[in-house]
Amino acid sequence: MITVVVVFFVLLVIRMPLAFAVGIAGASYFIGSEFLPLTVAVQRIASASQSFPLLALPFFILAGQLMNISGITSHLIRFSQLLVSWISGGLAHVSIVLSAMMGGVSGSAVADASMQARVLGPAMIDSGLSKGFTSASIAVGALITATIPPSIGLILYGFMGNVSIGKLFIAGLIPGVLMTLVLMAAVYIVARRRGIGAQTSQKPSGKAILKGLLDAKWAVLFPVLLIVTIRWGIFTPSEAGAFAVIYALGVGHFAYRNLTLDKIFQALKKSVNDIGMIMLIILFANIVAYAIAFEQLPQTMTQALVATTESPTLMLLMILAFLTLMGMFMEATVIVLLLTPILVPIVIALGIDPVHFGILMMIVVTLGGMTPPVGVAMYAVCGILKCPTERYVVESIPLIAAVLLLVLFLALFPSVVLFLPNGLMP
Repeated sequence: MITVVVVFFVLLVIRMPLAFAVGIAGASYFIGSEFLPLTVAVQRIASASQSFPLLALPFFILAGQLMNISGITSHLIRFSQLLVSWISGGLAHVSIVLSAMMGGVSGSAVADASMQARVLGPAMIDSGLSKGFTSASIAVGALITATIPPSIGLILYGFMGNVSIGKLFIAGLIPGVLMTLVLMAAVYIVARRRGIGAQTSQKPSGKAILKGLLDAKWAVLFPVLLIVTIRWGIFTPSEAGAFAVIYALGVGHFAYRNLTLDKIFQALKKSVNDIGMIMLIILFANIVAYAIAFEQLPQTMTQALVATTESPTLMLLMILAFLTLMGMFMEATVIVLLLTPILVPIVIALGIDPVHFGILMMIVVTLGGMTPPVGVAMYAVCGILKCPTERYVVESIPLIAAVLLLVLFLALFPSVVLFLPNGLMP
């Protein structure tokens, strides 16, 4: 396995496309093996493509593109401004609340951050927020997307770890809400200390909130429908993905009346690019997953951890610290695809619920996208808003600290994550 790791990182250094770096590194194990022919690697690629649950991924990616292009985003922005623009920090709160709502639409933290940087970023800077604080609020706020269904990361984790995607979707709701509140609290404290006022002076009336909710009802209703249909067995996660596409087409065409044939083709084109990239990584990652299982790496690591400490909570914190560090140097999708087959058997052997672990894992590995040196969301937002990276890093510290404190709380109190999925899907 050492050869696989070395080959993988060497290929990354020379800027080999990620999917091919994973595939070539995985193939190197079989080339150097005395027991496994290279044909087994080809078989593992083919078998990975035959998974029915994996159909959820392309469906949700397409649904997200259709919803973004059909005008749902503009309705969510207006509703978010109505709800929180009167709080100190103004549009920074709007950005965070919008991320919570967009989690059920885009399913991707990078997509959410990039969209907000283009649409909301300039207005945030014009309102008096610094470029660094604006960029940090948008990028770190997009982390909420990691847990709000239909998170693409949770779908990948459920597929690679053989964990119920329905349970993961339900389990992500409470952490997503708590992350929204924690980040808003951090923004409020920073804004008060700097004397940053609100965008509007008046709190919205109940009538205005109800009117705004009705205006954005189709977007707000989407994640609710996903949870209800999966919980009551109406749809499997894959079928729910197909329903999401039909829902997006219906809302865009009949409710908002602006989803033209040209826009549908634009959404299809973007979706094909995203799906092709992710699926190629998944197929090649299955080679590495098989090699990991053949080498009995999960069992070896479990024994090593048990020898270190007998406390499952301490072991969980050690694993999360390792994943946080990994997230700073590798893209979240790669970490999930490569490490989930290793870590899920370990946490199960330690008595840790894989649903609880999956939520925590997705938060910490996605957080790496908001931190140097490889933060994709960070560079995307800073590039769009022309913000120096060093200013972003300084301004993001209180927000990242708030997220890490929340992760610690969720790790120590697993019932906060699990009471909803265990109650709804026992």
